Amino acid sequence: MNKIGKLAVLAACVTPGLAMAQINIGHVLGSSEADIRSALEAQGYTISEVETEQDEIEIYAFLNGKNYEIEVSPETGAVIEIELDDDEDDS
Repeated sequence: MNKIGKLAVLAACVTPGLAMAQINIGHVLGSSEADIRSALEAQGYTISEVETEQDEIEIYAFLNGKNYEIEVSPETGAVIEIELDDDEDDS
C-alpha cells in the first residue's frame, strides 16, 4: 500500500472516534450557552440543563450511559472541571 493509501485508511479509522471523543479539562467549548451546547452535542452529549453562575457555567450532560457535570469558564470558554454524577451514592 502506498503512503497516500495508508493515510486514507488511518484517517477513516480515526475520524469516527473523534466525533464521540469525551472532552477533557482545558478543552475550549465556547463562552456562550449556544456555543457550549453545540460543541458538546457535536461530540455526542445530550444536555439536560445549563446553569450560568457568576464564575462558571455548569452543564449537566449525558454520554454513553453516564451523567456528567461539566464546568466551563465564562471568560475563556475552557472546561475547568468535569464530575461524573454517580447515582449509586443516592441509595
